[in-house]
Amino acid sequence: MNHLNFEPLGACGSPGGCQCSAAAAAAAVAPPPVVRINGVALHRPDEALPQPALLERAYAELLRQQAVQLGRLPAHTGDLAPVPDAAQQQAIEAMLDAELHIPEPTRAECERFYEANRARYMVGQAMHVRHILFAVTPGVDVHALAQRAEQALLELSRTEVAPQRFEALARELSNCPTGAQGGNLGWIGPEDCAPELANELFFQTDQLGGMGVHPRLVHTRFGFHIIEVLGKRKGRTLSLDEAQPRIAEQLRQRARATALRQYLLLLAGAARIEGIEIEAATSPLVQ
Repeated sequence: MNHLNFEPLGACGSPGGCQCSAAAAAAAVAPPPVVRINGVALHRPDEALPQPALLERAYAELLRQQAVQLGRLPAHTGDLAPVPDAAQQQAIEAMLDAELHIPEPTRAECERFYEANRARYMVGQAMHVRHILFAVTPGVDVHALAQRAEQALLELSRTEVAPQRFEALARELSNCPTGAQGGNLGWIGPEDCAPELANELFFQTDQLGGMGVHPRLVHTRFGFHIIEVLGKRKGRTLSLDEAQPRIAEQLRQRARATALRQYLLLLAGAARIEGIEIEAATSPLVQ
């Protein structure tokens, strides 16, 4: 009987045990490439950072290098990008104040913004609110959590529900410390709650239907909320003259954010960037 000798096959199917598997395994554990801005490393070779952190460091290094080029900071001789201290950060902010050209908002621009956002210039408004929080925490099944919140909301929305049921469910289900008090938040204004909740309660045209248990869940950075409004104070709307200083500052901040983004795009367009993709521009953008 003839004995057939078979050579071991590699991952690619070739005889002799090729090196594909070893190469693939090495690639799987190889550290990511070092990100560099004009030859300056943003992190150590053994340091793995998520994309948002790398982008943040890249933009900070672009600004630091520009401040060095303009003579506002001393040159850095190391290979690893330094973390600017408070004084250096102030120098970078001073550079931006000088480099970014922020137009002063006109009266007409303030008036247009005011008319489009009148609800945001209400003062003295408040609501007596209680809530049940279904907190979104690491590892939680968000779909199942939302379903449980919807079930509780459906129960509380029935016309025959007992008045004390909201308080009982808040004590049983709410992940907020106020659950021990039946979910009672007391009288709150827009400045007293998360922006998402303030937007739903105070700045929507229908304001979620007014008094009582609101017909839909409110989703904030903390999780899902069942909201019940027990009372309201209307407050009054500031006049344009009263609101204009605040509006002008908001428009300045918005214009500065746009100008800073364009400035960073131009810096990125002029830099040698390795190891990361960054949006860049080579000519000024039209605002």
